[in-house]
Amino acid sequence: MPARERIAMLADPGSFRELDRGLVSVDPLAFTDQRAYRDRLLEARRRTGLREAVLIGEARIDGQPVMLVVFEFEFMGGTMGSVAGEKIADAFEYATKHRLPLVSVTQSGGARMQEGMLSLMQMAKTAAAEARHDRAGLPYISILGHPTFGGVAASFAALGDILVAEPGALVGFVGPRVIEQTIGERLPEDSHRAETLFASGLVDLLVKRPRLRETVAYLVAHLARPSPARLSPGPAPPRQRRPRGRSSRSATTAWEQVQLARHPQRPTTLDYVERLFTRFVELHGDREEGDDPAIVGGVGELAGQTVVVIGQERGRTPEERSHRHGGMAYPQGYRKALRLMHLAAKFALPLVTFVDTPGAYPGYEAERHGIWQALARNLQAMAVLPTPVIAVVIGEGGSGGALALGVADRVLMLEHAIYSVIAPEGAAAILYRDAARAPDVAAALKLTANDLLRLDVIDQIVPEPPGGAHADPAVMAATLRYHLVSTLAALRKVSPRKLLRLRQRRYRQIGRVGAYWREVVRTEMQELLAALETRILRRAHEHPDAGRSHPPASEQP
Repeated sequence: MPARERIAMLADPGSFRELDRGLVSVDPLAFTDQRAYRDRLLEARRRTGLREAVLIGEARIDGQPVMLVVFEFEFMGGTMGSVAGEKIADAFEYATKHRLPLVSVTQSGGARMQEGMLSLMQMAKTAAAEARHDRAGLPYISILGHPTFGGVAASFAALGDILVAEPGALVGFVGPRVIEQTIGERLPEDSHRAETLFASGLVDLLVKRPRLRETVAYLVAHLARPSPARLSPGPAPPRQRRPRGRSSRSATTAWEQVQLARHPQRPTTLDYVERLFTRFVELHGDREEGDDPAIVGGVGELAGQTVVVIGQERGRTPEERSHRHGGMAYPQGYRKALRLMHLAAKFALPLVTFVDTPGAYPGYEAERHGIWQALARNLQAMAVLPTPVIAVVIGEGGSGGALALGVADRVLMLEHAIYSVIAPEGAAAILYRDAARAPDVAAALKLTANDLLRLDVIDQIVPEPPGGAHADPAVMAATLRYHLVSTLAALRKVSPRKLLRLRQRRYRQIGRVGAYWREVVRTEMQELLAALETRILRRAHEHPDAGRSHPPASEQP
């Protein structure tokens, strides 16, 4: 697609104002192959009507001001020479100075050979300019068109906050033809295809051209938009009007809670995402090697506030549970979560996580790819994210795989969810060499919401409908929404510096169980006093004269 047509497709009519129009390439090396470089430049200018392979300028997309960088492939294969690199660097610097999001559309064969090392150095120049734009906390959306290769792909184009690829586009460093002709390696048919990159976790979205403008407008708006002045959770659901945090089913055994938490019809992360967040856009991939379906994440709105959402997804059908391996994520899933955490931090967007996994995926592949490192990095990142973080335990929270999404300013837990260092079956197998003892061990693990509230591991219990969350998912979602919005509204009043200080203090104090045991002793004393009072009243009722004093001896007849 020619550059000017591309601009017309993306930008509001009449809004594009070109910058650096007067810059033109020269021939610094007096380069000649089959034809002189000067002749090639003149021909490209005549054929395209452009002076270089890149157009830059201010524009509006759905009313939002942006800086556009758009390549013209017909101008010497969209290659990046000194002038193209200069224009791209100018675009980033202008966008940084004027606080503008930047949107680039690349269609390029890479660096321009006719300018030698001067061309190669444009990779460093453009990446450095993008880095300054990034440090300023400004959004950068990179659209990878067909083709995007070489020094363009391996510099600024790869550095977008969001990478959007067009279906069918060829993207990579060295093109298939060059690989085959230089090292004789025959590549598979789908090599370099955008679809392959998407499956490998290297790009966020595959978007067809008719939806490209809408998608870019959404991303720019939600990464750059100001937060609403205030959040309103709306009226409290009827069942909320009871004492804070206490389960109404205290008689339910720990093992029964385990069964409810694992109920196959229990709502999953995606169920809550669909009911709680409007205009949610799922983002994919860890930008390294994979897109683990056991962890889902993206950007959406909660009561008008843009938030980043990350959750473990165990699947809603047997087939989906198999595909998502029951919510047990590989390292790629946790690295995807980490990337989204950094996105939340950069744009000061609140982070909401959903915890629902028996644990991280056990096995050789997970170990080979560093599951232990991935979990540790998530814990580290969540501890210092300069933005409000709310974690919600919605089902089974197991081991470090659950905690890697659970470090937060506020931890909410559904009434019949569980959260434990190990599954009861695993603990029974270790302690008794008999997994059938799991019901006995479940109570000892203190894995219920009431237990964890007393231990100060969680902050609030979210009540479930009678019978559990699966009995009425709509009511459950409405109840959770009320708690989420109320919690987020309170956290937004706290400065980032204080938020981090309080979060640090929170986790520094966990394990100091004095408060827990005081609560246990207080509860036991209250129960003892209540029992004693009951006995006294019963005896008084059975023997009404037993407690009366006898008159003095002098008054006796």
